[in-house]
Amino acid sequence: MSEPLLKLDGVARVYRSGDTLLRALDDLSLEIQAGEFVAIIGQSGSGKSTLMNILGCLDRPSEGRYQVRGMDVARLDADELAALRRDTFGFVFQRYNLLPSISAAENVELPSIYAGRNKRERATRAQALLARLGLGDRGQHRPNQLSGGQQQRVSIARALMNGAEVILADEPTGALDSHTGEEVLALLKDLHTQGHTIILITHDADVAAHAQRVIQLLDGRVLDDSGVSAANPVTLERPAGARHPHWAPQLMEAVKMALRSLRANLFRSLLTLLGVVIGVAAVVTMLAIGNGSKQDVLQRIESMGSNLLLVRPGAPGTRPSGDVATLTVADAQSLRELDNVAYVSPERETKATLRFGNVDYRSDISGVWPDYQHMQDWTLSAGSFINDQDVAGYSAVVVLGKTVADNLFPNRPNPVGEYVLIGNSPFEVIGVLAPKGANAFGSDMDDVALVPLSTGFIRLFGQQYLRSINLKIVDADQAEATEEAIRQRLMQRHGSEDFQIRSTESLMEMVSSAQDTLTVMLGAVAAISLLVGGIGVMNIMLVNVTERTREIGVRMATGARRSNILLQFNTEALVVCGIGGLIGVLFGFGAGIIAGSLGSKVAFTAAPPLLAFGSAFATGLLFGYLPARKAAYMDPVTALASE
Repeated sequence: MSEPLLKLDGVARVYRSGDTLLRALDDLSLEIQAGEFVAIIGQSGSGKSTLMNILGCLDRPSEGRYQVRGMDVARLDADELAALRRDTFGFVFQRYNLLPSISAAENVELPSIYAGRNKRERATRAQALLARLGLGDRGQHRPNQLSGGQQQRVSIARALMNGAEVILADEPTGALDSHTGEEVLALLKDLHTQGHTIILITHDADVAAHAQRVIQLLDGRVLDDSGVSAANPVTLERPAGARHPHWAPQLMEAVKMALRSLRANLFRSLLTLLGVVIGVAAVVTMLAIGNGSKQDVLQRIESMGSNLLLVRPGAPGTRPSGDVATLTVADAQSLRELDNVAYVSPERETKATLRFGNVDYRSDISGVWPDYQHMQDWTLSAGSFINDQDVAGYSAVVVLGKTVADNLFPNRPNPVGEYVLIGNSPFEVIGVLAPKGANAFGSDMDDVALVPLSTGFIRLFGQQYLRSINLKIVDADQAEATEEAIRQRLMQRHGSEDFQIRSTESLMEMVSSAQDTLTVMLGAVAAISLLVGGIGVMNIMLVNVTERTREIGVRMATGARRSNILLQFNTEALVVCGIGGLIGVLFGFGAGIIAGSLGSKVAFTAAPPLLAFGSAFATGLLFGYLPARKAAYMDPVTALASE
């Protein structure tokens, strides 16, 4: 006799429950030739299901040796066992084990996906098998739209998809009425005549009588064997051998299954998406607001000019303060003599109440030189600005900012020529500044009144020292040299470095650094939302794996390797996070636009949305891996037994 197709030699399968050992199979030896029709019969607990699992490479023996065409199964790893199941065995289960979310044709196609066949080839063969089994018009029906007998025919077609040499039928008629059961048995007989080796697992002697050889089990041992039957000489027709599966088609199938899974549990999927959407939207919106605020501040500083130098009282390293009496008007006059200096504007300010008639308004009063207008590039909406004669003659004149003018003269578009009291001194209004809005630090630049610096010292300030000296230079490229010249001139005059010099460039760097820190903080807060969403995804995926344990077992039985299962469930997590990321980006743009319409400064750039979406995708990969790995490393027998 030729080498047996399947051979078990002294096989035992032992299960441990606490300190108790249960021997489901005990020193069982058996040979099955290619082309046989064998029925394995026994009562519940006799070991027949355990034997089927070992024969189908779903389980491994605890003792003994099992060979398939002379190959020792014990030497195969998990993926090699999956390939053996895929190419050699086809399973027909009592409960059909069809995936409920896909059509009958797609259920039939499942084994060939793991065999690496293309979509057209799969669809053609699946339809041909269904037509051959009398279900040609039922291919697009879901399992719940088919009768029990039709579902069993679909499972037989699935078993034949890769041209399985061995058909393992586990109680195939157990859930069917007698008439439908006879039809299924007739199908198995027909498959046997076509060259398939049929192994029928049953507890029913009448069902076993359809086989050519009957093996009876009792307590995990062979009680009786009717003997090896004559091998079927018919050559089995099988499709072309399995190709090396390519990841791209499997990824596309995984994405399709992921979308179906989302649809099947729509409400739960929406709740899962919500966490990701909120996290991504928060990142996009927060960073857009942070960037907008930063750009706004920098633009306001830039509007002052990149060629400004600011001299403040107080030694380097101390906080600049106008209360430190180290800068004087004479210092400003001396700095005006330096090369590369275009304008010099010394300043001193105080808070005071301005009065016109019975209207009082408290504002900043600044004493300035005429160069102030050029320094700030500030135009007038009415009247004229302070001139050298006003400074030299201690003139009691004032130029009002737009905010001050609107408050003192609410119904007077042009208050030039009117007199206002500042403190107890009358000042003639000679001009009104054009509106400028907020400065780099958010203060209202129009809430100011300007007087000649000399007049301010006499009538308002009292003390003869300056809050700052601002200089506008001609050539910005010579800023460092000019800054050093200012330092040397003032040290020569003061004898020590009791002042600080800053450029608008250094101010921009300082503000930019502060704004970057704030933006990072906003982004970190938003990222926490994304992290929480990722934990939600992992939780849902773990539930998903638990609910679909039987499906995982079916996939493994039809030839799925661990990498296939890992890809399937990790892809589902990535699809959830990918869709949530896209929606979140759109919501983030929408929230940013709304925030901008409400007055917030918003600046959208490509980086935050890409960062947020990439983070969502990485979240799916990270938090989907653990559930996917749990699914991939399940025991096929345990998974198939799951309710």
